[in-house]
Amino acid sequence: MEHREEHRSEWAAIQSIATKIGCMPETLRLWLRQSERDRGDRAGSTTGEREKIRALERENRELRQANEILRKASAYFAQAELDRPFKP
Repeated sequence: MEHREEHRSEWAAIQSIATKIGCMPETLRLWLRQSERDRGDRAGSTTGEREKIRALERENRELRQANEILRKASAYFAQAELDRPFKP
């Protein structure tokens, strides 16, 4: 952030810039922190890592749903097999 030295604190700079670009100061602060993580200046997940985690969580959720469907179908067909009359 190039304008830090023009203000008494980082928060004052964030507030000043946020009003100029029309967003809430907290939103700008979060963007700034994420940018620092993406550049490696701050610890934490980068944007790319967060996107990958979200994609993996979505895939995991879909696989769990598919497994549940398969489990129910298997139980249904197993029960149908038990209900079928016995033919020697």
